[in-house]
Amino acid sequence: MKLRSESRSSDCPNPDFRSPNLRLAKMRVLGAGDRGFTLIELAVVISMILILLAIALPMYTRSITHAREAKLRQNLATLNEVIEKYSLDKGHAPLTPDDLVQAGYIKFIPEDITGSTDSWKWDPEDPEKAWDPNQTGIGSVHSGSDEMASDGSGAYSSW
Repeated sequence: MKLRSESRSSDCPNPDFRSPNLRLAKMRVLGAGDRGFTLIELAVVISMILILLAIALPMYTRSITHAREAKLRQNLATLNEVIEKYSLDKGHAPLTPDDLVQAGYIKFIPEDITGSTDSWKWDPEDPEKAWDPNQTGIGSVHSGSDEMASDGSGAYSSW
């Protein structure tokens, strides 16, 4: 009989499978039978999550602000460049922002940092340096927002 039990145990790939009592004993020793967390463990995990959020949230909002400012700088550069190209090609400055779109120099007027296309401040040409002194058009563009820039360079409208 001893030979039979040895042959059975060698056929089984997992030696713990042959003894259910041994399996239960190992589960209790390893703590696998205990389910759930203590209140202290939960409090520690929640406080660690809150600390990470307190570090990450200001960095996230700062990066959003920097991205909006970079987009504003790019939009200002593009609009002012398009105004200059239009003036050089046509021999006169555009009278309205829609002239830039209709002439195909730009597909659409981009949004200001305020999120609206209506808040741009379109500065007129200097009458002394105007292409056509009888009909002055748009000379440049600025943001219509009076909010202060995050880098301390002044209001967005001064860019």
